[in-house]
Amino acid sequence: MFKETPLDSADTYNYTVVRQFTLMTLIWGIVGMGMGVFIAAQLVWPQLNFDLSWTSFGRLRPIHTNLVIFAFGGSALFATSFYVVQRTSNVRLVSDSLARLVFWGWQAAILAMLVTYPLGYTTSKEYAEMEWPIALLVTVVWLAYAYLFFATIARRRVKHIYVGNWFYGAFIVVTAMVHIVNHVLIPVTALKSYPLYSGATDAMIQWWYGHSVVGFILSVGFLGMMYYFVPKQAERPIYSYRLSIVHFWAIISLYIWAGPHHLHYTALPDWAQSLGMVMSIILLAPSWGGMINGMMTLSGAWHKLRTDPILRFLVVSLAFYGMSTFEGPMMAIKTVNALSHYTDWTIGHVHAGALGWVAMISIGTLYHMIPRLWGREHMHSVASINTHFWLATIGTVLYIASMWVNGITQGLMWRAVNQDGTLTYSFVEALEASHFGYLVRLGGGGIFASGMLLMAWNTWKTVRTSERAPSSLVARRRSELSPCGR
Repeated sequence: MFKETPLDSADTYNYTVVRQFTLMTLIWGIVGMGMGVFIAAQLVWPQLNFDLSWTSFGRLRPIHTNLVIFAFGGSALFATSFYVVQRTSNVRLVSDSLARLVFWGWQAAILAMLVTYPLGYTTSKEYAEMEWPIALLVTVVWLAYAYLFFATIARRRVKHIYVGNWFYGAFIVVTAMVHIVNHVLIPVTALKSYPLYSGATDAMIQWWYGHSVVGFILSVGFLGMMYYFVPKQAERPIYSYRLSIVHFWAIISLYIWAGPHHLHYTALPDWAQSLGMVMSIILLAPSWGGMINGMMTLSGAWHKLRTDPILRFLVVSLAFYGMSTFEGPMMAIKTVNALSHYTDWTIGHVHAGALGWVAMISIGTLYHMIPRLWGREHMHSVASINTHFWLATIGTVLYIASMWVNGITQGLMWRAVNQDGTLTYSFVEALEASHFGYLVRLGGGGIFASGMLLMAWNTWKTVRTSERAPSSLVARRRSELSPCGR
């Protein structure tokens, strides 16, 4: 069985950049989710727009989506990938100065988005609103990140490349590719550009990028996280190493073809829409293969869920991953999509993955890493982790359930017609029917965000405490096995 390096010292690994990204994951998570709660409140009480252009829902929503995807999710992926690649390669990152560039460059890009989006300087493309100077900065930082990651693997002291690094590597390569292709722009001024593509071609390229962001950043990248931290926390080898390799090649081969399902019943050629639908349905198999592999890793260790709230975060995140990757292919079927598209059902689906999968596995992973990064035996308060788990779970369920009900209600009301062919309900009537769901969604989002504040307090107390890990703990970690299977 493959072993990690027997030291956890800063001399062996560059934990500085891991700590920095870990703390920024928490900070950006609170800010991004707080922004989500605020814009959810705007949909309940529109007067919270304050009749100002830069505080309108249309300008604040891209801030929310970019903060939770790139700032929160991105920082979690930076932190965990740097942590995992060093420990499984038994070697330090190849360049400390380049690691600093990646950290500060990424924070600069996020701050630039926070400034420009409220002012209206965007491309108006989903998840790609950044204007060309910011997109260029992101490209430079990402290429530096790719070099750091792959050069570290190239210098590894072991023959084996652990499967989690395969997933991290695929997410890095594909994200770079789709970001560069989708951001081929013609600059007009310092903060204005036009896309090189137009019409249906522009839409196709955009959603090839848009779904790949969901697929490779929010799925493949976090699956790399799952393949390391679930076995580590469960103290069990991955259930099937062979299945993990099959899972890897299947998911990266299929995910990139699913984007056209965002463009059903549009000007996109029908064959392209059908291809996106078929690939989305086939995608269910590898997605569930990964979920089952993670779940089955707990074989013989299910009893640990009674006492280990960190493991509960990781396992419940897998349950939400399985649910959302079943729901997505079903919503890609044209007849289902005719009811669900443009409704709050889509919002519920996105947040089943974003809150239930991405946020919860990130939270569990951070709880696992923080004591190790700061040399503590455990988090300051295990009771607070338990409380956080229930806040996150209840908040997620309230959020997605309210959006499912709203979405189906909207879809049915919008397509209802009278005998003479006129619409039965006006748009305003459908909006009024959605009001209670928006209140529940606001409550669910607020509950989830409050858990992040509790986690920040717990982290602060853990980092600030003067208690050091006992020598016995260090000795145990020196003999710790990696989560590789036989």
